[in-house]
Amino acid sequence: VDFDERTIVDSDGVIHLQAVPRSMVVVGAGVIGMEYASMFAALGTKVTVVERRERMLDFCDEEVVESLKYHLRDLSVTFRFGEEVAAVERHQTAALCILKSGKKIVADTVMYSAGRQGQTDGLALDAAGLSADRRGRIEVDANYRTAVENIYAVGDVIGFPALASTSMEQGRLAAQHACGEPARAMHGLQPIGIYTIPEISFVGKTEEELTDSSTPFEVGIARYRELARGQIVGDSYGLLKLLVSPDDGRLLGVHVFGTGATEIVHIGQAVMGCGGTVDYLVDAVFNYPTLAEAYKVAALDAANKIRNITRIDG
Repeated sequence: VDFDERTIVDSDGVIHLQAVPRSMVVVGAGVIGMEYASMFAALGTKVTVVERRERMLDFCDEEVVESLKYHLRDLSVTFRFGEEVAAVERHQTAALCILKSGKKIVADTVMYSAGRQGQTDGLALDAAGLSADRRGRIEVDANYRTAVENIYAVGDVIGFPALASTSMEQGRLAAQHACGEPARAMHGLQPIGIYTIPEISFVGKTEEELTDSSTPFEVGIARYRELARGQIVGDSYGLLKLLVSPDDGRLLGVHVFGTGATEIVHIGQAVMGCGGTVDYLVDAVFNYPTLAEAYKVAALDAANKIRNITRIDG
């Protein structure tokens, strides 16, 4: 792809645009692609998202993704799933994006967001006795040590989840291990935050994962429009979803879509990490009015459903 930092850009070059484009094609419906697509859509850009897979953000809860998709379509975002870009032609005033299916899309700007590449090409890894895969990723053990005993690697360069939050913690743990200091392994409950507009955040399992593993669960939902704070901030589309074990009330997953999602997900993370149950949230008193109150509403919803099943099924 012939990037020129004006008509054809990547996620680094997009911040150097001199003006908000009237139209944009975003190639790739991953985290970064959807974050930029929603940002520019909110600014009034006519955005077309092209993704070779049949859905976007496939590691997220499907209901949450559908909510984001609905919201973006309301901002005139067009989705082209199951499509691949064959070529991009740069013209004097715009770019022509040609898909393998034969479709052609004209846009002021084309932004490529087809995954992160580990920036290892200039590190002369072979001189240190190391190598990287085709995406520039280095293999490490549980302590982030590479095949060379005195070299550690963390962050995007070792692959998923490639988040700033997890990368910082990986760096801390690697330093602890390198210096012989005691350290606990990273907790399995790592929140995922996606800064689309509106935000998405979750911790734990999705409905699809629980279904695939034949794990029984009940769903509790709170919609922001049911909350006083949701009405105050004007968020009528936000929701918080709790996935609860009907056997012992444990929280199996927390999924949030809407204003402050990346902030309030940590309440669910703390409850899950401490082994708390849905009963804790039912009995807890939350400040009023807050978005965090959604936890109590969703917990009551899940608890009522579980109670109804118990009443019928014994």
